[in-house]
Amino acid sequence: MDRAYALFEEQQLNRGIVLEQVRARLKAFQVETPSWGYGDSGTRFKVFKKNGVPRNPFEKLEDAAQVHKFTGLCPSVAIHIPWDQVDDFGKLNHHAEELGLSIGAVNPNLFQEDDYMLGSVTNSDPQVRKRATAHLLECVDIAKEVGSNAISLWFADGTNYPGQASLRRRKEWMYECLSRTYRAMTPNMRMLIEYKFFEPAFYHTDLADWGMAFTMANKLGPQAEVLVDTGHHAPGTNVEHIVAYLLDEQKLGGFHFNSRKYADDDLIVGSIDPYELFLIFYQIVDAVEDLNEGVRATAENMAYMIDQSHNIERKIPAMIRSVLNVQTQYAKALLINLEEVREAQETQDVLAAENAVRSAFELDVAPLLYSVREEMGLPIDPMKAYLASGYEERILARGKGGASW
Repeated sequence: MDRAYALFEEQQLNRGIVLEQVRARLKAFQVETPSWGYGDSGTRFKVFKKNGVPRNPFEKLEDAAQVHKFTGLCPSVAIHIPWDQVDDFGKLNHHAEELGLSIGAVNPNLFQEDDYMLGSVTNSDPQVRKRATAHLLECVDIAKEVGSNAISLWFADGTNYPGQASLRRRKEWMYECLSRTYRAMTPNMRMLIEYKFFEPAFYHTDLADWGMAFTMANKLGPQAEVLVDTGHHAPGTNVEHIVAYLLDEQKLGGFHFNSRKYADDDLIVGSIDPYELFLIFYQIVDAVEDLNEGVRATAENMAYMIDQSHNIERKIPAMIRSVLNVQTQYAKALLINLEEVREAQETQDVLAAENAVRSAFELDVAPLLYSVREEMGLPIDPMKAYLASGYEERILARGKGGASW
């Protein structure tokens, strides 16, 4: 392995890449995993219940700790309320700390109650809007209790038919509810606003695209930012262009990583279009070197999160594969010779610029990642080490029918 890495290092030096900084950034890289990715969940058609899935939020954290143990990438876990509701959040937070974890983003649920059939924060009934706002404020209080600095928002609000509701008034109502939530946050908190162009509503969605989320974040203030979900776009959308635009506007807060072929978004990230994931990281890596201090700070303060509900896969191995796919594409993006790219751009050499980017994507970064893991005291093959650990067999004692949606 040492010989393979030495050869890799020599090849990168010949490309003008010094690996010391690349290795440091790989060691610092973190991806947050979601509690709901460890429980029984799936599509709107069927949830296939698995043996050994967590029965409560405490067991979800225990499974998440295995992902961090073997990858070294995932020290925080996002929670979803009320899926992860407990009587004592201090106890849950203490359990996380004992496992070497922290609780990350708090995600309100504003789409599963019967009251929300026609909208939550955009519902024409003021009592429903009041209930939705109270839930948002409850999640801010939970975030304060567990030491989370992020409230992550996604709304299913929308309509199915023209004329069903006033689109402009719904926009106003959403702003009113989010304004109250924003004012309740502490100065170190971030409000991450997600969007989706369709589903479950079929005529319009109240936050349908990045522009709407961006406008709402601007109106709310500097602690509100846009969250890009990699599966929430129409086919063919240039997601890395959106990323670059939001970086330049200093309004990109983070990502929910997943993937999709046609619609929905619960496939393992990088399983369908790894090049898109690589190009997203290219924009971020490039922004880290921007002369504008605000752009640099935005790129360096990114919240990387997985958002997947594994339906047919075993939960922990699926999460390990997800975060390793993200790490691999990040490593490749770090190996782009940005100086070479910029020189080609300046001389308008289209093919040279494209080649400088693509050649990094085509690199085999396994020797680099093996070397970094070894230096961090991690198994060089996290998946193999996890499967050999016996944890999968031990959790079968939980039985079937664990915590689910």
